[in-house]
Amino acid sequence: MAEDTDKELVKRVQRGDQAAFDMLFARYQSKILSLIGRYVRDSEEVQDVAQEAFIKAYRALPRFRGDSAFYTWLYRIAINTAKNHLVARSRRPPATDVDVEDADYRDDADMLRETEDPESALARDELSDTINQALIDLPDDLRSALTLREFDGLSYDQIADILECPVGTVRSRIFRAREFVDGRIKPLLDGREDAEND
Repeated sequence: MAEDTDKELVKRVQRGDQAAFDMLFARYQSKILSLIGRYVRDSEEVQDVAQEAFIKAYRALPRFRGDSAFYTWLYRIAINTAKNHLVARSRRPPATDVDVEDADYRDDADMLRETEDPESALARDELSDTINQALIDLPDDLRSALTLREFDGLSYDQIADILECPVGTVRSRIFRAREFVDGRIKPLLDGREDAEND
């Protein structure tokens, strides 16, 4: 089981085993890069922030008690490091949350793209832009909860651990975030239905 393996690796790191940390790094590097990429646009900065998050985790591991799963603890460090980076740069998270996640899907959909008519492409792009803007406009606490649920597929309990709040608060934040995004895209979808019915 991965969690047991993480616990064992953490214990080994705490005993001074550098190779054990390298294994944890290899296991979670891509997830952390993806997570940070939702907050930081520039790919070089994403790498730097991820490295900083792993350094912070390494330095804090001797004090890690295992009250939560290792990856939950690491996600929390990564999110806080990304937010601190943006505050230091006086920037807000970019509009690429959905685009980054959909990039692989869209690359695999070349054949669909080739047969898509310009009107459908324009409607898809408009919907994507609207969703991206809605994510930008969400308050940080709502955006974090929603992206951890929808893009990382984490459970409410895991998100509660990462965001250090009760599960009920997570549910409320996700509900409010979905409502907000739905409110932004509903006029677009309603407009399409009206056009199709004409």
